[in-house]
Amino acid sequence: MPGIRETRRLPYTAEQMFDLVADVGRYPEFLPWVVATRVRSDDGHEMVADMLVGFKALREKFTSRVIKDRPNRIEVIYIDGPMRDLDNVWHFRPAEGGGCEVDFCVDFSFRNKMFEMLAGQYFDRAFRKMVTAFEDRAAGLYGNSSSSAQSVA
Repeated sequence: MPGIRETRRLPYTAEQMFDLVADVGRYPEFLPWVVATRVRSDDGHEMVADMLVGFKALREKFTSRVIKDRPNRIEVIYIDGPMRDLDNVWHFRPAEGGGCEVDFCVDFSFRNKMFEMLAGQYFDRAFRKMVTAFEDRAAGLYGNSSSSAQSVA
């Protein structure tokens, strides 16, 4: 199963970044291609949510279970949608000297292997655009200190 991983050091606390990522209901406000979200259930530790993603005339609904371990980790487990699998994990760790390190990993597979080969090359670009959208949202909510944000290889 193809996967993509990105680690960033950001000038925000782990709690702030956790809260931003866990706020699925706000995704349509800042994430590209997210048309709508619906939180079906949320007990504070586990959420089930639908996300409608669209590009031009194409619309697809994804349903996921979100396991929340505040402020350390968010795990998103794919339940239903157009793909075979789409799981991701966020880790939030306080960074030495302030801020936090955010580690994000996504694993995905398409139902159609040919489509996976074709779309996989664009998935990486889309993934990076979404990570940047989270960073921009954090700057808007918590103050623009993004000049100290850095990618960690």
